[in-house]
Amino acid sequence: MTIKDIARMAGVSRATVSKILNNYTDVSEKTRRKVLQIVEETGYQPAFSAQTLSAKRTNLIGVIYAGNINADLTHPFFVEVVNAFKKQIGELGYDLLFFSNEKFRNSQENYLARCQYFRLDGCIIINGMDIETAITELDQSDLPCIGVDIQLTGKKSGFIMTDNRKASAIVVEHFYLAGYRSIAYISGQRDCDIGNARKEGYIQALNQFGISVREEWIQYGDYREQSGYEAMKHLLKQRPYPRAVYTASDLMAFGAIRAIKEAGLSVPDDVAVIGFDDIHACQYSDPTLTTIRQNKEKIGKLAAFMLFDLIKNQVQSSNVMVEPELVIRQSCGGRVE
Repeated sequence: MTIKDIARMAGVSRATVSKILNNYTDVSEKTRRKVLQIVEETGYQPAFSAQTLSAKRTNLIGVIYAGNINADLTHPFFVEVVNAFKKQIGELGYDLLFFSNEKFRNSQENYLARCQYFRLDGCIIINGMDIETAITELDQSDLPCIGVDIQLTGKKSGFIMTDNRKASAIVVEHFYLAGYRSIAYISGQRDCDIGNARKEGYIQALNQFGISVREEWIQYGDYREQSGYEAMKHLLKQRPYPRAVYTASDLMAFGAIRAIKEAGLSVPDDVAVIGFDDIHACQYSDPTLTTIRQNKEKIGKLAAFMLFDLIKNQVQSSNVMVEPELVIRQSCGGRVE
């Protein structure tokens, strides 16, 4: 069975069959359905090499974990986002090529050159820390790119992330309504855009409710558990110590809870805690963790469709903010101070 046979059976040209198989939009829906029905009934599978040569593309998408300090493949938030992206982009006809950035640190190679070498159709870029200049070059190129938690500005780029400022406002409002007035924040690194957006939302919400911002109650970590533990120990040395703590990641929240317990205090009776991400472990911690849920499935799926549309030139570059949701569990009790 060849593409010529499919065209003959459908009464259309080989070019029309090729357009339908390669997801072009300038074909009537009636013709598309007819051809796809014949393809399904015959079990026809176009040869990969012939398909890519005729379309002058490889149907390959690069996956880049950006930054000299980056999330790895086991990161509990990004692994769910990438899995959702992989599933959706696969349904759209693409395979993934994962990049290692190790060799870029000590050489003149760059992401754009590697993308051109593999003839990639586009890239998804996962945010990290200490972003390489090679990422900026890739962003500003003609290769379609979608960033997750990283703001891209190129003409063929877009990005998607949770509305971090709104998420912080939701947390502070929840603490306020529960009676808390001494609210601390454990952020990511000082130069982290995501952590700073959450910090700005936290400060703005405190100001909205007339609560004084205490700089000593803003601590910094690296999103990992140990940094949350160290930051919480520092907060507990202060007098008075804060009665509510908001952390920029669930892992830091787990570290903070460990520090609180080691100090002989109780969560939430002495200190209430709210995290960020809603990773699976939140349901099983002691106490279970109240947190901001990032819709990881939605972020991954939207990233796939956004990149697909950029590749097909169906839309201009766009940026999407996904709504956050507060998931209330046991760690955020209420008390009037």
